[in-house]
Amino acid sequence: MNTPRAARLIGAALLSALLAGCGNGGGASSSPPSPVAMTDQAVGHYCGMNLYEHVGPKGQILLRDRDVPVWFSTIRELFAYTILPEEPKTILAIYVQDMGRAGPDGNPPVDAWIDARTAHYLIESGTVGGMGAPDALPFSRLDDARAYAARHGGRVVGFKDMPEDYVLRAPELTTSTDREPVGAHP
Repeated sequence: MNTPRAARLIGAALLSALLAGCGNGGGASSSPPSPVAMTDQAVGHYCGMNLYEHVGPKGQILLRDRDVPVWFSTIRELFAYTILPEEPKTILAIYVQDMGRAGPDGNPPVDAWIDARTAHYLIESGTVGGMGAPDALPFSRLDDARAYAARHGGRVVGFKDMPEDYVLRAPELTTSTDREPVGAHP
């Protein structure tokens, strides 16, 4: 093999590998990392409490420069993280739990993680989630979100349509019986 040609081929191969590692510059993106299984070590980013202490859907954000997920005990907190300017924006993936698969206790099974950007969210319903406050309830299927809304009120929005004022306003904590805990109700 010709030495200058071999050097060019090796150089091209190294350049291709280097560019592949630097991102795609707007081309087709690689697959996001898979969701991480929640363990008893999972602690909410803002509340500092174990996620298993709360009913309802949880969330996780996977960051480029962090080996473990950023965990959230409410979906509103997960959205706040994406909005607040002081939080890292090196987001690789965002996952929420599908309430269409939740049991009567209000907790989805361990494998119920769905892409947050494709989920349908029920907001302003007559239920309370984690932290005893109203929360956005994610569903993988629009029909499930609408059926839950028919039983508990509220409206369904997509990820990009989530109202910032809903996310950032102080939660309405209640001990009233006019709201019930989240869960799969017939």
